Amino acid sequence: MRAVSRRALGGLLAGGALAVLAGCGGQVEAADLFIVTRSAGSRHAQLTLLVNEEGVVHCDGRKAGNLTDKQLVKARGITEDLEKPASEHLSLPARAGSVFSYRLRDANGTVSFADNSTGQPKALRELALLVLEASQQVCKLPE
Repeated sequence: MRAVSRRALGGLLAGGALAVLAGCGGQVEAADLFIVTRSAGSRHAQLTLLVNEEGVVHCDGRKAGNLTDKQLVKARGITEDLEKPASEHLSLPARAGSVFSYRLRDANGTVSFADNSTGQPKALRELALLVLEASQQVCKLPE
């Protein structure tokens, strides 16, 4: 009989537990991609957006709907592009006249920036656009 490593045994046990849960009607929720908080002068524009790996969106703590497939691909790409900045806890200050500030937290760390921060990587502008789209299309907010 072959010796089984602890890691392999742990994987088998976890897989078996998932199979039992699935067979018994238990639901396994997808892991979170990120949570982003958008702050603004208007309380109506403030938002906490949680997105999981399946594109399920929670707006201010309530399940609101799903991203489109295109938006989900974009969200995953943003997460990949921000892996290094998040692990370094990138924080870009707002300049005068800023309207929105953002704080993203994911498995890698955090990123903070404002809509008019200098030195933003492309992924931060894409994140701001994704938050706007999700707030309007999924969360049904006016702004």
